[in-house]
Amino acid sequence: MLIDPRQATLLVVDIQEKLIGAMSDPEGTAARARWLLAATAELALPTVISEQYPKGLGHTLAALKAAAPAAEIVEKLHFSCVAAECLPASLLAREQVIVCGMETHVCVLQTVFGLLALGKQVFVVEDACDSRTAASKSAGLARMRDAGAQVVTREMVLFELLGSAGHPLFRQISKTYLVGEQP
Repeated sequence: MLIDPRQATLLVVDIQEKLIGAMSDPEGTAARARWLLAATAELALPTVISEQYPKGLGHTLAALKAAAPAAEIVEKLHFSCVAAECLPASLLAREQVIVCGMETHVCVLQTVFGLLALGKQVFVVEDACDSRTAASKSAGLARMRDAGAQVVTREMVLFELLGSAGHPLFRQISKTYLVGEQP
């Protein structure tokens, strides 16, 4: 199945100020998530950003919020956004959810399992997820794939949202996100 821009939404899980430094690739994760948020914002993809206990872990990285200023930010205490019941009706109304964030094997995994239980088609953006260790990230991705989530890359998401070179934003998106060195 391909990502359908009319049925998809982006969910960014817990990429927060006091948590990012503990990840295996903090700078790369932040840069790749920002790339994804900015590209999908240009395509007007609805976006939700979750924050796990922001009083203790800080808020979403400022660069990510700046890349997608229209994104809705929700707070949670549960590891799963679904269990926390913090996801807006606008996200739940769509059939497909593109998910990235941290930690891959905890909050991302539990959220993905919850979305799958709701009957959603879930796409986990492997290169915009991170955990404290590479082994935990790998185990989380494998488990989500085994459960029925599609594991994708940022470029896969972008090309599927565009659909064809005839898309009105294809040239602009290509020049900005597909040419030269990318994070």
